[in-house]
Amino acid sequence: MKNSTMKFTVILTLAAVVLLAAIVIISNNQAPEESEVVREEVDLTGQPILGDESAPVTVVEFGDFKCPSCKAWGETIYPQLVEEYVLSGDVKFSYVNVLFHGNESVVAALGAESVYKQDPNVYWDFQKKVFAAQPEVTSHDDVWVTSDKLLELASEFPSISQEQLKQDVEQELTMDLVNIDKDLFTKHNVSQTPTIKINGVTMEDPFDYEAIKEVIESELEADNNG
Repeated sequence: MKNSTMKFTVILTLAAVVLLAAIVIISNNQAPEESEVVREEVDLTGQPILGDESAPVTVVEFGDFKCPSCKAWGETIYPQLVEEYVLSGDVKFSYVNVLFHGNESVVAALGAESVYKQDPNVYWDFQKKVFAAQPEVTSHDDVWVTSDKLLELASEFPSISQEQLKQDVEQELTMDLVNIDKDLFTKHNVSQTPTIKINGVTMEDPFDYEAIKEVIESELEADNNG
């Protein structure tokens, strides 16, 4: 009787060990749950919009006119984005001023807001001119964004009042609009420029255009299936 009890105990123990091992193996083989995509939609009320405002996908650039990487992004990624998705009506694009490079960032933002307020239709061309005026080799200490420089860049646009632009920049009359952008990049914890958000999802690498396309296509598919 005693031997039978011991034998039963051993068998039961072995069974428990086998069962536990099976559970561990099954658990390890299960595919991990996909992490939930974090979305932080950007409030674009009053912001410049390029493209169809009813487009299903929104791409937002948090950028700084004094930032060399933003200049590079605007010359490499931005044209592809516009050509493939903005002109087709699938994407609308917006730009939020970031003020990471001191007073010149503020001056450039004040001027850009003045141009947008005066004539939204020329804003994007003016923006491109400001980035194009950024020196090829520059440091944070090089001063090139001045009210005179912005007036020179805006002189090609007849709809932009030079006097109004000068006042807006030198008297900081568009600072309330700049502060709206400041609140936005603070709220969204923007720590580098450019930061790109697609329907509220922050891209890990703003220069990875294939990854940008993948997210856009995924958002478009979700919209079509919705």
